[in-house]
Amino acid sequence: MTVPSNEGRQRRRGLWAAAALAVVAASVGLVNLPQAVAKAKADAAPRAVAPRGPLSGDEQNNIAIFKSASPSVVNITALTVERDFFSMNVQQVPRGTGTGFVWDERGHIVTNFHVIQGASAARVTLADQTSYRAELVGAFPDRDLAVLRIDAAKARLPALPIGTSKDLQVGQRVFAIGNPFGLDQTLTTGIVSALGREIESATRRTIRGVIQTDAAINPGNSGGPLLDSAGRLIGVTTAIYSPSGASSGIGFAIPVDEVNRIVPRLIRDGRMVRPALGISSGPASLARSLDLPTGVALVGVTPGGPAQRAGIEAFRRGRDGRVVQGDVITAVNDETVADLDDLLNVIERFRPGDKVTLTLWRGGQTRKQTVTLGESSE
Repeated sequence: MTVPSNEGRQRRRGLWAAAALAVVAASVGLVNLPQAVAKAKADAAPRAVAPRGPLSGDEQNNIAIFKSASPSVVNITALTVERDFFSMNVQQVPRGTGTGFVWDERGHIVTNFHVIQGASAARVTLADQTSYRAELVGAFPDRDLAVLRIDAAKARLPALPIGTSKDLQVGQRVFAIGNPFGLDQTLTTGIVSALGREIESATRRTIRGVIQTDAAINPGNSGGPLLDSAGRLIGVTTAIYSPSGASSGIGFAIPVDEVNRIVPRLIRDGRMVRPALGISSGPASLARSLDLPTGVALVGVTPGGPAQRAGIEAFRRGRDGRVVQGDVITAVNDETVADLDDLLNVIERFRPGDKVTLTLWRGGQTRKQTVTLGESSE
């Protein structure tokens, strides 16, 4: 067998001695650990708060706008009637929520039409959490706007100050207040990202002149106010572009100039009383087949209507089967119209009884004709 040398025996003794010292040190440490914990507890105290200084001007403005505008923003719960499967009792249940805002101290509330579309009733909850049953005053689906009314004390109904949208500029700061995903009184900020956008209404009519913003707008924000940096209403948040259904930084708002034109009519008449020309337009294929200029080719004129009284004629077939030239409306008050949607958008700025000047094309000749607008029977 092999006998360890003196050097090997000394090395082993050294290793054993080191191990013994480590055990002793560990034992001492364990004995001192409770003392260390006790000392740490005795020294524990809240840390001193670092002074932050005054809020920035932007922060102060954000806070001021929210404090001023939030009492005017409401939560709208659309209700529908359902029959209980077991009891067969009929009851009202929530079908969705949205946002609205106080228009005046008479209790008129403005929101989007699609917020209450298909509902049998609605409830409005104010910022102070008081809730009221709402009645529908009027709606204009073509512009996705509706007016409700609640019976509340005037002191609870602070109306938002009205701004203007015609002088907005890309880059302006904007603020949106709403109830995204049911989280009421939420403030988001952004800028005017673009102007003059177009979106489609519930009736598939084009809404033009729409404001685009990157302020976060999510489901539940619909119908809420878009404000400028002075806290004035400049639009009604209406839609978002989002593949996921959540905010992607592209939101849209109906401009306040359009809102301020339509809402008073809904309050006064209960509906949008449309001015009318008394005409019917042809399909795009008609213009292509006859090589007509861009505009609205007429295929019908209401007997005794404004257009007929002004001598305007529609395309028709003669006895020999040939097409008899009619009128194509190419402009209203010198504003070019490319199709019926364009024409309606321009005409709806006026009221029944107003006079407009139509630019008409017929058989290669252009003329202007003044027409007194009638009232639509819709």
